[in-house]
Amino acid sequence: MTAAISADGIRQRYGDVQAVDGVSLTVEAGEFYGILGPNGAGKTTTMEILEGVREPDEGRVELLGMAPWPRNPKLLPRIGVQFQASAFFRKLTARETIRTFASFYGVGPKRADAMLERVGLADKAETLTEQMSGGQAQRLSIACALAHDPELVFLDEPTTGLDPQARRNLWDLLRDINDEGRTVVLTTHYLDEAEVLCDRVSIMDHGRILHTGAPAALIREIDDTVRISVASGQLPVERARELLAAAGADVATLEDDTVSLSVSTRLPAPVLSVLAEQNALRGLEVRGATLEDVFLQLTGREFRA
Repeated sequence: MTAAISADGIRQRYGDVQAVDGVSLTVEAGEFYGILGPNGAGKTTTMEILEGVREPDEGRVELLGMAPWPRNPKLLPRIGVQFQASAFFRKLTARETIRTFASFYGVGPKRADAMLERVGLADKAETLTEQMSGGQAQRLSIACALAHDPELVFLDEPTTGLDPQARRNLWDLLRDINDEGRTVVLTTHYLDEAEVLCDRVSIMDHGRILHTGAPAALIREIDDTVRISVASGQLPVERARELLAAAGADVATLEDDTVSLSVSTRLPAPVLSVLAEQNALRGLEVRGATLEDVFLQLTGREFRA
């Protein structure tokens, strides 16, 4: 079976900034694939190249077995795109907007209205788009991307601005469209979202892919450590360091961010014993690694613009 997406050595430069630097990836048909990375990692530019919105400086891309650039009219009905920022026609209601988008692909109003209901906007059908909240506008943009029943869907941070309930409902929708056989490519800053939804993820930084794999497989690579946290202020860091060393605890990291004192270790028993002896168990939390730990290990903890 032909891969849904195949990219080899794509590069894109903006002046002195190398936004995408030799990205190669393959997305299989029917796969739910995530592209993760900090701000400025090159995710959105990579997505635009894959979608055929932008021509790369170098490299090759195939989408459903065809080149997406120059813009390929044969591909357009087969893909759906939700951009990071969407703009709608002013003075149109939500219903009029999705019917307009659907009509571009020869899709009738009945299916357009059904998609509006599917993303939880049926009660906002007569609301002008400029009067919608950010989360409602986000859901409308996703509905517009899905209205023509595409087989390959690109979603650039689709749940940004959604409240927890709307976010979980959208997860259910995305699972459904993937279960129906569609290929979904997602970028998100919510790592729990990627961990729940994606079959595989690629973690990017500085325009390059650092690691690719199933979330569970990536987590297992660092899953020999356990993170133990207690409320900050119960035990000074230096004192904790001395006590843990004296107890022979195997400590990978020890830090206090003023909210929690956290210890990463491969042997949790000595750490828990020291905390108990110091009566420092308030707010105790013990957990294994998550995709967030993988992300931070690969990309670091410094602030990004």
